[in-house]
Amino acid sequence: MTDDLDRQRRRALEAMDTHRAWPRHAPWVRDAVEAHPRHVFAPERLWDWDGHAYVPVDRGTDPQAWVRLVYAGPYDAAITEITAGRPSSSLSCTSVVAGMLDVLDVELGHRVLELGAGTGWSAALLAHRVGPTGRVTTVETAPDLAASARDTLTRAGLAETVTVVLDDGALGRPETAPYDRVIATYAVDHVPWTWIEQLRPGGDLVFPWGRLGHFAVTVAKDGRSATGWLQGLAQFMPARDVAVVPEFDEVRAQRAAEDERLLARDVAPLHTDRDLLWALRVALPDVVYATDTDEDGVNVWVHDGAGSWAVATTLPDGRVRAGQGGARRLIDEIEAAWDAWERAGRIRRWDHGITITAEEQYLWAGEAAGGHRWPIPTPAPTAH
Repeated sequence: MTDDLDRQRRRALEAMDTHRAWPRHAPWVRDAVEAHPRHVFAPERLWDWDGHAYVPVDRGTDPQAWVRLVYAGPYDAAITEITAGRPSSSLSCTSVVAGMLDVLDVELGHRVLELGAGTGWSAALLAHRVGPTGRVTTVETAPDLAASARDTLTRAGLAETVTVVLDDGALGRPETAPYDRVIATYAVDHVPWTWIEQLRPGGDLVFPWGRLGHFAVTVAKDGRSATGWLQGLAQFMPARDVAVVPEFDEVRAQRAAEDERLLARDVAPLHTDRDLLWALRVALPDVVYATDTDEDGVNVWVHDGAGSWAVATTLPDGRVRAGQGGARRLIDEIEAAWDAWERAGRIRRWDHGITITAEEQYLWAGEAAGGHRWPIPTPAPTAH
């Protein structure tokens, strides 16, 4: 077990080198990862997809499989929790953690607030950076995860630097504010203003937005706004109070298409073009996409989680047949958003930014003060 663990760990570190995934301007990240290995923070039970469902992989009964999941690769997360048959928490992939810590720009002595403790691994990496003169506060809403993270961080000798708080991450932690840096480990569609309020002017917030990427924003000198740019692409677990997005088959519910036609365009870019996918995510934030390929080409499945769905299938002769149903015509909406993106000059994903104030939040492209702008809807109040 020990030999296999050491071997897999070395391979994982070398794979980060091969993929050039270590931050060039933040060498401390690699030092922190080597000082606080992933497996120390991985729970005894992980979960693996067997092609039909997620199945448990226990360290005690199958240690080699467990190690392979922990150190699968730079772009692979280890699933640590399943709720209603779907992943609800994970040990994030090393490349994404490294990238987010890079843009967070943490320094020795900083006070850092983390939303979503999870296993405690990211908090340990932050503690390595802030040192004995800094402080990391990490908030976790799940009691079992909070307790496990606290125990693991204590065993790692970090109890003096990291405080684990059981609470709602959307509230932040005002008792120990202000912070120099704030980082969220789960995705939000609307940024809680409390996160900005609890940062000092000039402080940075890094957070995953929606299903595709993460932003880094800096709080203005007057503390009344925060603005920044898209920094990277990856999928993240959503906040726990966000409704679980149903699967395509649940939305379609075996209903026949109400509208069918041949498309006049190739759908392959929906499988390969990240700039297009980001543009569609911005224009149609509630639409979920899945793609795959077969011998004929790319196939696409989309739905809005509320009863509307569409399928685009590449035929043997290269044509694409689309079918859609529900209250909305999603293929029509996608084509309209696709056309608008092309007319606007195929805006790159990296040209997108976000501005957050107490009154509004919006995405923009090019410059925050002008150009293209997309308002982010304020979520409806949750009934209690």
